Amino acid sequence: MKVEIWSDVMCPFCYIGKRRFETALAQSTHKDEIQVEWKSFQLNPDMVTSPGTNINQYLAKIKGWTLEQAEEMNAHVTDMAAEAGLTYNFDKAIVANSFNAHRFSHLAKKHGLGDAAEEQLFKAYFTDGKNTDDINTLVELGTAIGLDAAEVKQTLESDAYAGEVREDIIEAQRLGVRGVPFFVLDRKYGISGAQAVPVFEETIEKAFTEWQQENPKLNIVEGDSCGPDGNC
Repeated sequence: MKVEIWSDVMCPFCYIGKRRFETALAQSTHKDEIQVEWKSFQLNPDMVTSPGTNINQYLAKIKGWTLEQAEEMNAHVTDMAAEAGLTYNFDKAIVANSFNAHRFSHLAKKHGLGDAAEEQLFKAYFTDGKNTDDINTLVELGTAIGLDAAEVKQTLESDAYAGEVREDIIEAQRLGVRGVPFFVLDRKYGISGAQAVPVFEETIEKAFTEWQQENPKLNIVEGDSCGPDGNC
């Protein structure tokens, strides 16, 4: 069964949602039969990358808040993240457009490393204060999960995967996604937001039970045969 997750690297609830979903999935007896696919979504497509500005400063400016108000709001989210085992450093988080990060994620997905890429991006953004719009940073994150540095650099210096990112966003609109994280299970059930672990557990179980009924396993009668490894 497939679970699709729409997210944006700059969304603090997406990282929290990722952890809560992972906790629920790890406790499921069906975890080995569930495929997770990450999808792109941009909360602010027009955001201009500003390495000298952190998220607290950015929020204060665009919302007309004081810096103290922005820090207070993000302190609450930081506490939520800590409960999920995550460390958020909003005073270090760099304002960065996420389009290149999404293209990077699509490259990683091509190599079966989509989930690892998302983990690296979230940690880089919220914990380590790295510029996730910077090509050199993305090359570094790519090599950390096993991607070829030259391929990452060449990809990001071109417009590769731009179409795939936009298609994900359009697909989200068709499904009625208004915010992220958004989890779609077997194209039957949707979970909006970083819900509590039991919500994920219950929905995973319900969706998988229905999927299993619609996709029964074959009852195989074993006999003499040859396999692709040459063993007969």
